Amino acid sequence: MKRHRFSGRTLLLLCVGSLCLNACSTFVQPLTSGKAKVGYESQVFQQLVSLPPPKEPIVVVVYKFRDHTGQYKSSDTVLQYSTAVTQGATSLLIKALMDTGNGKWFTVLEREGLSNLLNERKIIRQTRKQYINGGEKLPPLPPLLYAPILLDGGIVAYESNLLSGGMGARYFGAGGFTEFRRDTVTVDLRAVSVKRGTILNTLQTRKTILSAKLEGGLFRFVDPLRLLEIEAGIASNEAPQMAVREAIELAVYGLILEGVKDQIWTFKNPEVGASILASYFDEKQEPKYTAGKTNG
Repeated sequence: MKRHRFSGRTLLLLCVGSLCLNACSTFVQPLTSGKAKVGYESQVFQQLVSLPPPKEPIVVVVYKFRDHTGQYKSSDTVLQYSTAVTQGATSLLIKALMDTGNGKWFTVLEREGLSNLLNERKIIRQTRKQYINGGEKLPPLPPLLYAPILLDGGIVAYESNLLSGGMGARYFGAGGFTEFRRDTVTVDLRAVSVKRGTILNTLQTRKTILSAKLEGGLFRFVDPLRLLEIEAGIASNEAPQMAVREAIELAVYGLILEGVKDQIWTFKNPEVGASILASYFDEKQEPKYTAGKTNG
């Protein structure tokens, strides 16, 4: 039997390759399904929660906050039928409204499942009639609340692969490369006066979605009959749902401050909110003015 003798350099390369494989297996092993967690904080969540309270809570309704893009996930190999953005944006908007100012800014009324709500109220009335005792009259159900302000809009744009690129290098069979891609999602939110049907304010926010991939490897003949090949890589993709959530939360935050500027609603303590308004408009790079609209 023919025996192959390896030089010290070859043995060193084999040891390095073995260590890389062990490191990769150790790295991949913890990537298992984790425990469910409550809540998720975006980069603007704390700003939204820490808003000073309003003069009085605002009663609002949200019927639908739809995906108007019709965009499907992009793929270079297979046809995708999954949508690029979440179809649960209405729930994300309601959650953002409920979190605003620790729940002190908005009273949100249920309208997305209005038919279910009306059916349950109908069942209550029928049950009362059926099981009423001795002609006793029960008080009627209280009327549903109505809201003076309707929040509408949706996800209006999803641009994929707006910016992409990469860089790599290889020397004597060893090297690596990196690639990246940037997508963007745009959200539009507007406040509508229910009494007059006029649009009180509207705001658009945009959030980037970054994807990156890093790969490296070694490709070398350790002797004329043996080839050593090592590859490793990792990819990171920002979740589109979290990007949509952050864009919605920023839209709610901006819509409140725009409404304060236009005197549609006010802070309970205007002096406390003055610094927040100043920093918001400085970041937006828009001149501050106080000529506002009348409350609808």
